[in-house]
Amino acid sequence: MSMQNVPRIYLDENLESGKTFPVDKDVVHYLRRVMRRDDCLVFNKGVEHSAILSDDNKSIIIGEKTNHVDPSNDIIFYFAPIKKTDELLNMVTQMGVSVLQPVITERTVAHHINWSRMKKIIIEASEQSNRNSVPELKLPIKFDDIDFNNLIVADERFAHETGKKENIIKSNRIFVGPEGGFAPKEFEKMDGASTCSLSLGKTILRAEVAGVVAVAKVLNK
Repeated sequence: MSMQNVPRIYLDENLESGKTFPVDKDVVHYLRRVMRRDDCLVFNKGVEHSAILSDDNKSIIIGEKTNHVDPSNDIIFYFAPIKKTDELLNMVTQMGVSVLQPVITERTVAHHINWSRMKKIIIEASEQSNRNSVPELKLPIKFDDIDFNNLIVADERFAHETGKKENIIKSNRIFVGPEGGFAPKEFEKMDGASTCSLSLGKTILRAEVAGVVAVAKVLNK
């Protein structure tokens, strides 16, 4: 079948040709009622297979493995939860990050995130963005529990200070702060560790935009 415009569905299973798995009613509704078809692509753990719904609409039958290469990368994205965490995770998932690590900073104000909903959002973003994998969403940690070694920090001080220099190294670990930015004592701790400062330009970006710009800059280095 042509792979263009074929619905893509994440299956939390070990995919193998010929295997059959139970299918959720919402997937059946999406395929039968919305897309009006019974064929689809399923993916997990970096691989993609063709698949088809069973005639009784209770199972999905795994077909041949496709030759689609997973476009995901190995970036570990540390972030302070924000009011628009859903938008942030949607966008960085589309950009291919592999791990999402929430960090509670001093100025973090979004403490009541519905992480189950966030998981659904990153699955949908993975399906839409042609990934063969879904980022791992980790449990929140405290700022002081971060390993600061070779951590690239999105540093908003570049928007205020002239003459400040970037010192980006080759690393797959990026940290973006909350709406109010990092607190002075947090910058002091990071400056004293082996972190690397990343400039996001001379304007002050919204936290969700800062995440996208930071990932893009690191990917292009």
